[in-house]
Amino acid sequence: MNLTRTSRRLADGREIIYFDDTPDAPPRTAEDQRPLGERALSGELRHDALVGDWVAVAGHRLNRTFLPPKDECPLCPTGTGSVPSEVPEAAYDVVVFENRFPSFAPVSDHHPDDGATDDLDRTAPALGRCEVVCFTSDHDSTFADLSPSRARTVIDVWADRTAELGALPEVEQVFCFENRGQQIGVTLHHPHGQIYAYPYVPQRSAAILAQATEHHARTGRLLGADILAAELEAKVRIVAESEHWVAYVPFAARWPVEVHLAPRRDVPDLPSLTPAERDDLASVYLDLLRRLDRYYVTKDGSPIRLPYIAGWHQAPSSRGREVSRLHLQVMSVLRSPKKLKYLAGSESGVGGWVNDVPPEQIAERLRDVAL
Repeated sequence: MNLTRTSRRLADGREIIYFDDTPDAPPRTAEDQRPLGERALSGELRHDALVGDWVAVAGHRLNRTFLPPKDECPLCPTGTGSVPSEVPEAAYDVVVFENRFPSFAPVSDHHPDDGATDDLDRTAPALGRCEVVCFTSDHDSTFADLSPSRARTVIDVWADRTAELGALPEVEQVFCFENRGQQIGVTLHHPHGQIYAYPYVPQRSAAILAQATEHHARTGRLLGADILAAELEAKVRIVAESEHWVAYVPFAARWPVEVHLAPRRDVPDLPSLTPAERDDLASVYLDLLRRLDRYYVTKDGSPIRLPYIAGWHQAPSSRGREVSRLHLQVMSVLRSPKKLKYLAGSESGVGGWVNDVPPEQIAERLRDVAL
């Protein structure tokens, strides 16, 4: 597939990148005419000495756009609504731009340990990058509605951004993810995802890396590969299979709906996928999302579009590649058509997860979905 990549700058200096898979896509020359002023600087990182993790403090995000009407959507092409958007062009295939309200940014006026008195109040600049990925210019669409070729473009975009952002000296972890549905907490309805390039390895990623490192030291094998092999042998939690990919509900699923999607081959990250694996991923991922959108139905049998978070777990940028194994995690807070799972006392207080739905039941229900 031929993909044209064009990098431009928005009015405040943020980068915007057009990824065009349409053969006759016009040159991307439109200028951002908005009077935006200076771009937002990064906030700061504060070290939580109690658990040994970092917290980004970004007060400027309080003023970010919140559920605007369709004609004021900042992710639609300019000219399709009543106000200029973040995308100056009148149309696009897939577009990526630096977030206007970033948790992490490449420019900061903060200096490490500003005001620190000891190890209990360490700080650091929240350097890194936060990007928005618009999957389509169609405001009323969703990822599950994409064609396989367009989904393949998004996969190439994820791989492109993982490689480029992971090469930045300040970046330790690249996380490509999508939040869908107001119940999840989205602030924009337009179909889009995000990419966070962190200046540290976040807590769950660090825990996965630690487990993988210990398992490899003890067995000489990859933890992710052994988990996949165990699921394939057990069969009861498998949701779907293809030539290169397997979707399964994890043995210890935490969420009322949770599925992992893993490649059959050992790869550490998205850039390592072959063209054939990316082609196959586009098809199997769409199949999975369409199953999820039919997991719950109304009384008259109409499907309920599932709110979810989908995120790619991949190797950190500068360490752990030899023990890391790529996988996608899709999870939903919807535990019934009209009820949400709240992270209340046990989960939020001490991280003690309780799942009311057996993983085998989740898998069986997804396998039986009529597509």
